[in-house]
Amino acid sequence: MSLDVSPVLLEQAERGEVDEAAFVDCVRTSLPFAWEMISSLVARLRADGGAFADNRTPPPDEYARGQLLRALASDAIRGALERHFGVRLAFQNCHRVAVFPLDSSADERLARFTSVRAQLLNQSPGLRDC
Repeated sequence: MSLDVSPVLLEQAERGEVDEAAFVDCVRTSLPFAWEMISSLVARLRADGGAFADNRTPPPDEYARGQLLRALASDAIRGALERHFGVRLAFQNCHRVAVFPLDSSADERLARFTSVRAQLLNQSPGLRDC
């Protein structure tokens, strides 16, 4: 899964620095499922005010799963999304995306969520092929 990069944005990249807002917009339009997932989690985090918000529902198809993998496996995309939304992102098992606030109040919960123990406890036979 690749980003749908406009000729204007590609030309900007070839000349040097890229406007991050333009890059974020490219991500939004190229990876709509991933964008909606992260946007909705950010909205839920802000509305609920908890330590984090996460998704436990698998994507509806492999295309949507690919969008999540692309968004969260790319340092550039993930970093741009974190800066745009003002959150920290965490990811498990090809679909369990979580958003955490930037402040240190979530540090312990983020460390638990991203721990080896949490990864092992979040396994199931149904997720082995994702």
